[in-house]
Amino acid sequence: MSLGNDLNSDVRKTLREQWTTRHGQVVPDPEDLGLGNDAVLLDGTVLYADLNSSTNLVQTKNPKFAAKVYKCFLTCAARIIRAEGGEITGYDGDRIMAVYLGKSKNSNAASTALKINYSVTNIINPAIRDQYPNSSYSVRHVVGIDTSDLFAARIGVRGDNDLVWVGRAANYAAKLSDGDGPPSQITADVYNMLKESSKFSKEGRNMWVRSTAPALGNKTIYTSTWWRKL
Repeated sequence: MSLGNDLNSDVRKTLREQWTTRHGQVVPDPEDLGLGNDAVLLDGTVLYADLNSSTNLVQTKNPKFAAKVYKCFLTCAARIIRAEGGEITGYDGDRIMAVYLGKSKNSNAASTALKINYSVTNIINPAIRDQYPNSSYSVRHVVGIDTSDLFAARIGVRGDNDLVWVGRAANYAAKLSDGDGPPSQITADVYNMLKESSKFSKEGRNMWVRSTAPALGNKTIYTSTWWRKL
């Protein structure tokens, strides 16, 4: 049988079969799901942390320098995500995705965004200036966060597969992180669920500003330039 016939059979089988779904309380591993129409339903918050202007970085800088920047940003983001209770679900070039579950998922994700901003502003960029005093390069980033029901399914082929995350939160968080603007951007649904410790500074100032997101059809979002010390 040719590859074309195999693919035609697989596609029709996927479209024909019903889904087997179950509610989950933890982020699944790919091996927890079958390669057929098998999925886990979760109430989760999704965070995307994206390195800005990475195309310009790789086009104008030495590849070894660019790789160091990628590594510094993604390592800091990953360690902060884990420290705040998030589960890393994937890396995609210059960005990282994470899912948060539980009652404090929105506050934990927002705290992650503020701490990633701290790491960029007070750790990564000062270290770059020290190591490369003649370079004007400075890391810029955006973290996008949304919350919704999520549908996690296993995709790929046997021996080479991963999870796909279907749901508004995955889409909105990715779109918020993909562009310029304040480094921390959250939807109104996330903001409305924040604990006061993730919403206000120690002096009682609201760290978030109401705005709109053209990428989301001008929906209300909240943005922040604040950071939270590690």
